[in-house]
Amino acid sequence: MKDEQPLLEISKELGVVVNEKDYSFGKQIVVEKINDLINNDFQKLVLILYRMDVSEIKLKQLLKENPGTDAGPIIANLMIERQEQKIRSRQQFNKPDENISDDEKW
Repeated sequence: MKDEQPLLEISKELGVVVNEKDYSFGKQIVVEKINDLINNDFQKLVLILYRMDVSEIKLKQLLKENPGTDAGPIIANLMIERQEQKIRSRQQFNKPDENISDDEKW
């Protein structure tokens, strides 16, 4: 089973509601919203990708490597990957350092 937390965070960013019990269906809703933004409000999609810090270079490379492929799933996968990175980073930096003496703790 996939971790649904990144997908839930992305759905909030996109303004869609996904059911955390069905990852595949939730991802499809996200892909459909991304495709809608591509067709109807591309600037909003660009702002969301920028705010989420999705790599523009990586996105351009993947789109170039997959001509004729639906961009929605490609973008959704990059968004999920970026959210997973952020979650791992938060977890890593929120761990208490066990090697600090009580005198040095704030």
